Amino acid sequence: MKKIYVLMLVAALFFGCNPEKSMGKDDMQAQSAEEEEPKMDFEEYNPPSTLVVPENPIRRAKYRFLDVHNHQFRMPTQNMDTTVMHMDSLNMAVMVNLSGRGRGDDEHLIKTLEKANQYPGRFIIFTNVDFNNIDEPGWSEKAAKTLEEDFNRGAKGLKIYKSLGLRYKDKDGNRVKVDDPRIDAVWAKCGELGIPVLIHTADPKSFWDPHDANNERWLELKLRPGRKRGADNPAPWEELIAEQHNVFRKHPNTIFINAHLGWYANNLEKLGELLDTYPNVYSEIGAVIAELGRQPKAANVFFDKYQDRILFGKDAWNPYEYHTYFRVLETEDEYFPYYKKYHAYWKMYGLGLPDEILKKLYYQNALKIIPGVDASLFE
Repeated sequence: MKKIYVLMLVAALFFGCNPEKSMGKDDMQAQSAEEEEPKMDFEEYNPPSTLVVPENPIRRAKYRFLDVHNHQFRMPTQNMDTTVMHMDSLNMAVMVNLSGRGRGDDEHLIKTLEKANQYPGRFIIFTNVDFNNIDEPGWSEKAAKTLEEDFNRGAKGLKIYKSLGLRYKDKDGNRVKVDDPRIDAVWAKCGELGIPVLIHTADPKSFWDPHDANNERWLELKLRPGRKRGADNPAPWEELIAEQHNVFRKHPNTIFINAHLGWYANNLEKLGELLDTYPNVYSEIGAVIAELGRQPKAANVFFDKYQDRILFGKDAWNPYEYHTYFRVLETEDEYFPYYKKYHAYWKMYGLGLPDEILKKLYYQNALKIIPGVDASLFE
């Protein structure tokens, strides 16, 4: 519009006419509107939908459920009464605290187990392994022995943080791989004890991809730049995931719960191939409900086929966020928002899972593989 005005001004000077009078009223208004056009960043643009469709928000699960993926790092010192109150409001019968050792030692685990005992049946505690001293002679035997001691204390499973594969290094500065043979004794001991391993490896592949307009996690990486990784930082995503799968293959007698649907929630066909290949592997939906909610048809087919292999998990403890999980799983609502735009700028659709599958997802599958869970809490 400015170019048009300049051209008219030149013409006016040449022919001796008034450019303001030469411009029509509509042209002047269009020019003014262009000059006053609001500017907005992508993260600010988040308009409420004008779509009018049935809405069925859910604040309480249809059935009692077990959350297999939760973290209560301060459990030894915090008052858990409020946590239990929120659990009851959500219809959560049992919470698995994956951080039995917190970031610490035996004392933290012992106190966590003591606190759990104050609420009979409501908390299942998983222990953890420290890989910092993996170079020390006899580390494998010692780690396996400590795991058995933790089991005898009351731990019912092992949680492997994503730091294995991403952060730990040996004395020579080499990355400790997820399938490092020195850890084999730990995986084998879990199989011997009959306790599952919930393992988190890597992060969404988008964190390794270029941070540009083609990256679905662009906003998250802008707001959380520390999550961005280079293609080989500390290894390619595909290499890290392959290391995890090698562990599954090498230890068929150990039950593994692949955290976050193995980061294949956006590729359910691939996830299905993984479950077909490794019958000792289960998975859980923590932090990936947004992926399921944008593909209700494919997700329904997946849950129907693999209904005996998927568990309910949430990850971060924020009670109101569970409501979105319930709505995606239980309703057939259309086009409703996720609770974090930087995780999912798209809208959710309900899967409307049948009761038989809901019960398996909410608690029945967990009862099969996690020892010590009080089944009467789900009656």
